[in-house]
Amino acid sequence: MVAYYLHSLDPIIFRIYDNVGPRWYGLAYVAAFVSSYFLYLWLSKRGYADLPPQRVGDFITGCALFGVIVGGRLGYVLFYKPEMLREPLSILRVWEGGMSSHGGMIGLLLFTLYYARRHKISWLNLGDNLVVTAPMGLFFGRCANFINGELYGRIANVPWAMQFPKELFDHPQEAERAVAACARIDPSLTTADAIVGAVHSRPEVTNALRSILSPRHPSQLYEAFFEGIALFAILWFVRTATRQPNGVLTGLFFICYAIFRIMIENFREPDAELIGPFTRGQFFSFFLVAIGIAFIVAAKRRPTFPRRMSS
Repeated sequence: MVAYYLHSLDPIIFRIYDNVGPRWYGLAYVAAFVSSYFLYLWLSKRGYADLPPQRVGDFITGCALFGVIVGGRLGYVLFYKPEMLREPLSILRVWEGGMSSHGGMIGLLLFTLYYARRHKISWLNLGDNLVVTAPMGLFFGRCANFINGELYGRIANVPWAMQFPKELFDHPQEAERAVAACARIDPSLTTADAIVGAVHSRPEVTNALRSILSPRHPSQLYEAFFEGIALFAILWFVRTATRQPNGVLTGLFFICYAIFRIMIENFREPDAELIGPFTRGQFFSFFLVAIGIAFIVAAKRRPTFPRRMSS
């Protein structure tokens, strides 16, 4: 029998008191915004972006707050957890996780449109350079999902499959078996929450769960590679090695992201009810393909270029 890795990473970097302390999830967002700032600044200084270098910080900060955080959180609530609307304060607890990449994209589209009109900058050029930096944010976000042990994959028997304790939250029968096994170790371990929390520091709890949890695809890492590294490599090459009209990179981002997302969703455990035969991630991604094609067609019909490339 293959000894699968059982996920026991602690979502808290270090603890100030009990469960209080900085989390990897929050650090991932900081890393995403910092990397986006420096990448966009590099593109601006070399003439790929019409946005002046001195405005990059202001722009990325707005994207972070109003585009990614607000858009991503509201997208998660509306697309995946509409029941949270019954308890509006729960929407503000972003540190608990729960962000939608599709919602974040919509938020960024709206914010960049507002910013472009306010500062009289080409919206398409603004977006083209932003999407080049976006995959790094997706990469850090998926890494944080993995550290948190959330959004895990479907059951698998591949050698690199892993066991995720948070599976207990979604499978009551397994949770009952886990409680029965772990209560013998510690009588206080009577809930799935307590067991998941104990995995980080109690090896005997980890051993007890090995025969209960299912081996699964580490789909968060698949997404980190394809939506992050591979997508960044494609967009960076097109941005720096070819001459494309404003809007083409935005369209290419939507299309490539959607294709990768649709592909990887086949390995990811659905985190919401299916829409027909498709997961919600796949269903929403079909619209991104259409949007991406529209951007490219429009860019080719009425081509405009970054100022440095206009001559």
